[in-house]
Order: sequence, then structure tokens, then C-alpha cells
Amino acid sequence: MARAAILDVDGTLVDTNYQHALAWFRAFRRYGRVVPVWKLHRHVGMGGDKLVGAVAGDDVERELGDELRAAEGDLYKGMLDETERFAGARDLLVELKRDGMTVALASSAKEHELDHYLDVLDARDVADLWTSSADVDATKPDPDLVQAALAKADTDDAVMVGDTGWDCQAAAKAGIETICVRTGGWAADELYEAGATAVFESVEELRARRGETSLTVR
Repeated sequence: MARAAILDVDGTLVDTNYQHALAWFRAFRRYGRVVPVWKLHRHVGMGGDKLVGAVAGDDVERELGDELRAAEGDLYKGMLDETERFAGARDLLVELKRDGMTVALASSAKEHELDHYLDVLDARDVADLWTSSADVDATKPDPDLVQAALAKADTDDAVMVGDTGWDCQAAAKAGIETICVRTGGWAADELYEAGATAVFESVEELRARRGETSLTVR
């Protein structure tokens, strides 16, 4: 079996984290709550099923959780066309595939969002498999998303590529390591503290220095 590279999409391959933070801010304000954008940004990458309670408390989750998630989805949909792939993102996928790795895109995005990302990345003919929110019951930092990708890849020999501590936590619970890029806005020391084995400033730097990591076929 080929070794798998499991790549987060939002914030890692496609520049989306700040759009998500703004969509969450607008969703909360629509319902009379103001949550600072910086706090929302720190939780982007955590699934929406957990984010509301994490930033606003369990009472708000019980009262408004579903409404807030629906509002964020609608607001973010209006910003989808403003998202772009990071420099080198598709090239990284092509290089991993060329080197014999199974390329798995591990996204908990809604299916219409994932379709957009696949087009932005021009990845349909490169990625071997991908996941969406339809494949999991619980999102990061729970391991379900990583486990779903491992199951589809039919291997437990894999390495995760992500951009937040939530990726690191989910991967660790699934028994694999995480290599991070700082494109999600997290500091390098925060990512190392969360469990990353290597941190790079960008996807391009990761490409240039991939040989220094375990992101290879063994």
C-alpha cells in the first residue's frame, strides 16, 4: 500500500481562515452577540459543531447553535469566490502523487464548499480521495475526519499536513503525525506546542524542504 499524505484544505491549501472568521463574526452579531474576530480566528479549524460553545459558551450553543451555524454557512457562501489557493498548493499535490503517495484531501467542509475548493485547486485529477462533512459525525479536534481519510485510503501509514493546532490534535488522536504550515495564522511555537513535528512558513517552503520531513514514501 502506498503511504498516504492527508492534507487539510481550509487554511492549508486554500486561503479561507479569515473569511470564515468574518462570517462567524457576522453570524453572531446577527443574533445579538459580539464575539471578537481574533477569538473566532483562534477557533477556525475547529468544527462548527464545537466552535459556538467554545467561543460563546454552552448556553449560547443550546439556544442558538444551529441558527448560528446556518447563518455562518450562508455568509461564508457569499465569500467563496474571494478564496484562492495558496502558491504551490496544487504543485505540492502533484509532487506527492508523482512520488507514489496516496493524496487524500481531508476536509469537513460542506459538499458545495468542497466542490469549489476542488475547482480552485484543480485537484480532481490529482487527489486520490477527499472527505466532506457528510463523512463524519464529529469534527476536529476529534479524530473522525482523519480516520475517515485513513479508511478511504485503506492505510494507517500516513502523515497529516495542516495549519492549526486542531489539525495536530485530531491527527494525534488518530495515531499519525502532523506537519504544519503557518498559512492559518498560528505562530510556529503554538503549532509545535500542539504537537506538530515540523512547521513551515508557507506551502512553498514545505515543498522546498519536504525532503527534511517524513512527507515521503518510506
